[in-house]
Amino acid sequence: MSFVRRYSLSFIAIVLSVIVFVVPFAFILLTAVKDRRQASLLNFSWPHHFQLVQNFIDVVKARDYMVIIAFINSTVLTVCSVTIMVVLAAMVAFVLQRRITRWTGLINFLVLSGLIIPPAVVPTIWVLQKLGIFQTMIGLIFVEVAFGLSFCVLLFRAFISTIPRELDEAAIIDGAGPLRLFFRVVLPLLRSVIVTVVVVQSVTVFNDFTNPLYFLPGDQNATVQLTLYNFSSQFSTSYNLLFMNILLITVPPLIMFLFFNRQIVAGMTAGAVKG
Repeated sequence: MSFVRRYSLSFIAIVLSVIVFVVPFAFILLTAVKDRRQASLLNFSWPHHFQLVQNFIDVVKARDYMVIIAFINSTVLTVCSVTIMVVLAAMVAFVLQRRITRWTGLINFLVLSGLIIPPAVVPTIWVLQKLGIFQTMIGLIFVEVAFGLSFCVLLFRAFISTIPRELDEAAIIDGAGPLRLFFRVVLPLLRSVIVTVVVVQSVTVFNDFTNPLYFLPGDQNATVQLTLYNFSSQFSTSYNLLFMNILLITVPPLIMFLFFNRQIVAGMTAGAVKG
């Protein structure tokens, strides 16, 4: 009975996954390759005429090649933000895990509060204006780092807790300073959790809509998610082009998850053995 129940639950889970994930993606793909007339019906049907290349060209050329500009902006934003998050979060997590002081509890509370307290848009804009980096890529990078740092610190700290302290002591005996100890000994051991942080945060930053809308407005500053917002009025009657834009936005994060699926699971469960 348990055998039948187990496989029944597995079958139900697979069916639900197909309905929730595969069917919507298939609908997006089919609509993106249809002509304008058939796409306006918004039904789940096979295209009469495939217009994949033409729809792709029309979307790329729309609004002075905004999609290309958006991909460049999103790439710069993602690479810079994730790089800073990885290095800074790993260093903070290493110090918090290895050097226990009377302030450790307060710092842990502040890090955890970063996951709980919602971001305040107006005070953040005021701070960026005072620093002179509002409506700049640097300002948005700092915002993304600030909002994603707490999750990265907690993930790195859970993994660093599994690394024996004897490695630190051996490196110190060999004459390694704090920076050399971290970058030459500890950081190479964090490879699996680094991959997890890079993939998860890259998808998060790349797909972010709210922060670029508030902190980096303007067509020339548009990111990939804002193109969908900007094109929604222009392509309101051309669903084939609208869904082609959705497809272009969806494919890069999907490819990352498909290629790094095992590394993500390994990094997320790395600190589960020893807390």
